[in-house]
Amino acid sequence: MSTTAADELDVLRVRDWLRGVETGTVGDLSATLIAGGRSNPTYALTDGDRSWILRRPPQGHVLPTAHDMGREYRALSSLKDSAVPVPRTVGLCTDPSVIGASFYVMDKLEGITLRTQNDTAQLTEAQRAGLAGSMMTTLAELHAIDPADVGLADWGKPDGFLERQLRRWQRQWDASATSERPEVAELLRRLQAGLPSRSYPGIVHGDFKIDNMMIDRSDPAHILGVLDWEMSTLGDTVTDLGILCSFWDHEGEFFNPITAGATALPGFPTRDELVDRYMIARGIDVPDIDWYLVFADFKIAIILEGIHARHTQGHTEGEDFAGVGEMVGPLLGRALERASASSVTGLAG
Repeated sequence: MSTTAADELDVLRVRDWLRGVETGTVGDLSATLIAGGRSNPTYALTDGDRSWILRRPPQGHVLPTAHDMGREYRALSSLKDSAVPVPRTVGLCTDPSVIGASFYVMDKLEGITLRTQNDTAQLTEAQRAGLAGSMMTTLAELHAIDPADVGLADWGKPDGFLERQLRRWQRQWDASATSERPEVAELLRRLQAGLPSRSYPGIVHGDFKIDNMMIDRSDPAHILGVLDWEMSTLGDTVTDLGILCSFWDHEGEFFNPITAGATALPGFPTRDELVDRYMIARGIDVPDIDWYLVFADFKIAIILEGIHARHTQGHTEGEDFAGVGEMVGPLLGRALERASASSVTGLAG
């Protein structure tokens, strides 16, 4: 048995639980913490013959409503036969006696994830362009799904979604803030004043970005699976586009520490081009797009502050946490700059 980089993960208990939910034989397990995880600790499990992925909530400081393993598990299970590629789910464990927290297990996809510019630099310009195109197609296909068709009609409440989001992220900031940031209150005021007049309801992933794609090693334009559904719900689908654009790094700008300049290379389209492609794919026009871009930077800044809070308490696992808190200010600043330059009523201040 092994608990490599995963002392709190009792692989004996995990093995016994897995034998009760998986088909076929499950042998002795080894577990390895996957590098790069900054939110939910994620482990690769193997018995030497078969491989799985286990995800659990982080230890220590955990924001209310965040890191819901049951929610992520249900989203993946519901989308298994849809146009959106996802890994097969194996089982959900809500018994804390197994590893001390709820967790779920899914198949390990045999592909690669692109987390940094060093990763995407291995692709050709044509492959980068192809991957971006596939991501936009996949996002549009997700948003075209009728939630009732996949058993998710009760997944959330699209009506009033954006208003609730603003209240939620204000609470999250209050629960996580490690320093005074007057920009948060100012952005919240502007976002409330400039709320879009219409919405685009559907299934929202909540964290759609390049490093949440598992792609084919031999064909990077082929997405094997969309991962990390913990924040999924029913709501305004254009918020996913905003999140993608916030994480979409450009050369000559600061890089988000999560994506680390992964898209700041030739071949990847610009944010404006992503927006255009998405609208064309969905056949919609979003005159309030600036609101979604500002909201995305606002939301991600608060998420990074929460990660920073856990890091300062010693409750993060993996690598590259030290600089996360340094990105909160730049993201809030970019959000204010975008808001001030916007023609959206109420957003400019």
